[in-house]
Amino acid sequence: MSDPKEMQTDEREALISIYEGDSAFKQVNSETYQYKYGEEGNKSFLLEICWTEKYPEELPTFNLETFYNRNLSRTAKDSILTILREEGEQWIGCGMTYTLFECLKDKLDELLTDENCNAGEGQQVVIGTANTPLDGDAANNSDSEEDESGDARGARREQKREQLTKAQKRKQWDRVDSKGNRQRGWNWVDIVKHLSQTGGKPE
Repeated sequence: MSDPKEMQTDEREALISIYEGDSAFKQVNSETYQYKYGEEGNKSFLLEICWTEKYPEELPTFNLETFYNRNLSRTAKDSILTILREEGEQWIGCGMTYTLFECLKDKLDELLTDENCNAGEGQQVVIGTANTPLDGDAANNSDSEEDESGDARGARREQKREQLTKAQKRKQWDRVDSKGNRQRGWNWVDIVKHLSQTGGKPE
């Protein structure tokens, strides 16, 4: 019986050679490989095959729970896994990653149906929108919110204005003219008052 590690090394080299230039194939690490099926978008899925220590004397592990497959239905995932296990059982003891990747290509039409590939769409729409109103309601609500926010801002302004007493308002009004400018000389020094406090220049 051949050593699994030696067989993995041979198969790794073969996979890299076979899929060279194929953008759908990706080597994640020395034991993990991915292949992307279908067209970019909803009608597509990603299969990840991970070799165990005893592979190919036992089946590798199959992963379809990647974020890329968020729209793939559970029924489709189960169908894919069944196909892979049935095919893989026939190749125990032999390098089978290429065969497993290729066996799904003939079944894409039945796997990538609208029903199988739109499972996550409803969930994506619902996430974070449980309290989101319909478009018409949203428009009405936004108008009412603007009215409410406008009223609230007006009320706050009124409160700020009311915080000043009449004496304070009168004092502020006396400081400016009708255009809101301060009167000329408002910051001039009263010379007489200044000299009376400091005393005149000694003779």
